[in-house]
Amino acid sequence: MNTAKSMYACSLAEATDAIYELGNKLTIILQGHMGVGKSAVGFELDKRLSDHTYFYCDCTTKDMGDLMLPRFKDVEGGDCVRFVTNEELGLHLQNQKVIINLDEIGKANPSVKNAVLRLMYERRMGNYVLHPESIVFATTNKGGEGVGDILPPHARNRVTVMQIRKSTNMEWVEWGINKGIEPSILGYAKDNPQIFFSYEDVKNPEDNPYIFHPNQQRDAFITPRSLETASHWVTKRNKLTDNALTMGLMGTIGERGAMDLMAYVKLIDQMPTREEIMKDPKNAKIPSSSGAVVMVVFRSLASMDKDYLNPFMDYLVRLEPEAQAMFANGVRAKGYHAQSLVMTNKKFTEWSMKNQHLYQADKK
Repeated sequence: MNTAKSMYACSLAEATDAIYELGNKLTIILQGHMGVGKSAVGFELDKRLSDHTYFYCDCTTKDMGDLMLPRFKDVEGGDCVRFVTNEELGLHLQNQKVIINLDEIGKANPSVKNAVLRLMYERRMGNYVLHPESIVFATTNKGGEGVGDILPPHARNRVTVMQIRKSTNMEWVEWGINKGIEPSILGYAKDNPQIFFSYEDVKNPEDNPYIFHPNQQRDAFITPRSLETASHWVTKRNKLTDNALTMGLMGTIGERGAMDLMAYVKLIDQMPTREEIMKDPKNAKIPSSSGAVVMVVFRSLASMDKDYLNPFMDYLVRLEPEAQAMFANGVRAKGYHAQSLVMTNKKFTEWSMKNQHLYQADKK
């Protein structure tokens, strides 16, 4: 993976910024590994552009008739055919700003690709013209993954294709803290950066049994998307038998990943509950396993609010310096949802003044 395109592959945040700035002038196609979160870019744009309406179109499920249907219309001199578009594309809102995500464009059948090309090039389809500030972007997987993603040369020449890299484990952990991912999943991701590697970096599929590889059939494997799904399974662990949970995880992230993750799930019993920390932070139990300590820190970052903050700061100072540093760096991470709350807190400010040497200590 030494090509210039690979070297300059963008993060999802960088791609989102590019579409935000340029998406109303040109069409950007995000190309990257399956399951890395390309489709989520649309939701981020929807949050940023509150005056736009977001429309999602899964191109893999569409036929030509799903996009436009003919309608006869009387005009002076005779009849003609006009086309009516599917409301999923948002083209009926011609005087309103929209964001259109043409997801999995590379897998669309030829007639659908041809139909949306004019939408990508000219911001119009049939008789419908988009508002000049509307945004159109698309996503597709890497062609080398063998899952049918093909864009013809004439299409590539009229759009910009941005290569999207996979998130690093710590980038995903920071994202997961803000999205409420189960702490054992976050702890597992922190300790196992190899589960975020690309198959392009692996010559022998057996060298990394956790991830997708086009040269080896795997019923399930780890991607950022499948880890998010695994989080739902682990959240319901108390309602499931260990056998059912393990089987569910195997069917979600693969056998090897499931067996490794279950070791982290078993650490949950070592963790003090949030309520125990709030009630008696100076005596709440401290896990004997470093993995469980990490999970306490991640859970606290994710669930932080004004009622929990002061008790947790009293608990935090009892933990090892590495755990304290992890919390501080999590607070300072870009986009952390409770950043303002924590950084203006008196106890955190006092801790920061005394422990500046710990900042970035957990970054590796």
